[in-house]
Amino acid sequence: MDSKIAYRSLSSSPKYIFYLIVVACAGWALASYDVNLLVLALPEIAQSLGISEYELGILGFVVYGAQFIVTLFVGYGMDRYGRKRMWMICMSGTAIFTGMTCFVHNFWELATVRALASGLAYSELAVSITIVNEQLPARNRGLLYSIVQGGWPLGVFLASGVYLIFDRMGWRFVFLLGVLPILAVMLGRAFIKESERFEEEKIRQATEGTKPTLRELFLMPGDIRRQLVILSIGWISYGTSYVATNFYITYWLTEHKNFTSHQASFLMLLSGGAGFFFYVGGGWLGERIGRKTVIVLSAALVAPLSLIFLYAQTYWLIVLDYFFLYQITNGVWSAAGYAYQSESFPTRIRGTAVGFLAAMLVLGFVSGSVLWTAVAGEHDPTLTWVVVAVLGSLGMLVTALLRPISPGQELEAIVS
Repeated sequence: MDSKIAYRSLSSSPKYIFYLIVVACAGWALASYDVNLLVLALPEIAQSLGISEYELGILGFVVYGAQFIVTLFVGYGMDRYGRKRMWMICMSGTAIFTGMTCFVHNFWELATVRALASGLAYSELAVSITIVNEQLPARNRGLLYSIVQGGWPLGVFLASGVYLIFDRMGWRFVFLLGVLPILAVMLGRAFIKESERFEEEKIRQATEGTKPTLRELFLMPGDIRRQLVILSIGWISYGTSYVATNFYITYWLTEHKNFTSHQASFLMLLSGGAGFFFYVGGGWLGERIGRKTVIVLSAALVAPLSLIFLYAQTYWLIVLDYFFLYQITNGVWSAAGYAYQSESFPTRIRGTAVGFLAAMLVLGFVSGSVLWTAVAGEHDPTLTWVVVAVLGSLGMLVTALLRPISPGQELEAIVS
């Protein structure tokens, strides 16, 4: 009994909460670092290994497929084996396969290693949402978790900086160097406690002779399945439009907006640099007006901002519009959205549900990529942008059907 009281005291202390946020933010930043390092190094890798443009397309689908599958397994593993254990597996696997990228010699070796590295790195998101939100204080849970999500733009900066500094030493060295900070985070993560909520749930299940079941999440009618369906549609739609507004944006700026490569890089640097503060701002706003409200307002702004971007002609209007489009489709939506996910499901299936939703986002990426490729084949850039960025985002508005969740509640008071 005394040890349990001590454990509660430690895990809820301000020092521990600060440590948890720093370690989680660092882990998500390094997951972002791994993913974005591949984007930066891809032209050099393709030239070095003799990879064709067709094979690059295959590589993208292999990586997406791995992210989808690995995240589903990691989500279910959280509910069966523990949040911390899966967190350590994701980070250690990312370290191993990030380092192994240094030793690949052909396309299929690259595809295999990068599929595993990216799949495990991306799964960091689902575990972080679950273990961190289960340990944060209820009164400012959304604001504090938004700091963790801010690790994504920090990872973009880290990858860009490392690549610019060490690119002369070759892409193999850059990937090998990336192992060191990941190992440092793994060491720091060893001192993170398992979620008390998960441990208490496992005790309850052992006492009652029950175990987590997928049936409750996917087959039983009710509020839990309804939340999952609505959130899934919203996140697939978000991922679809994200392909245009984030993945192909540099191409679009240089090909259709007459931006130079330097101007496009500057805009992305400016948007990403401010991104951390919009993540935190989105978290703060969610505490003030409710996370559902922030999600719905973000969803409503994506299509209009995308249309303005399409028809804007002057340099500064394009810059201003895209700056806010970037912040809406990254920091504001994500800061409120991921905290809302953690509050939508009971502890016994929270990991599985959050993992499934992370996989739905990947499905949106795949959908957007397929749409972009198919419509771009018609050689009509305007139609391509309208279909993927504008129409693709409209499904996000389904989030208006989500039930409102008042900030400041304990997770058990929201859903059980």
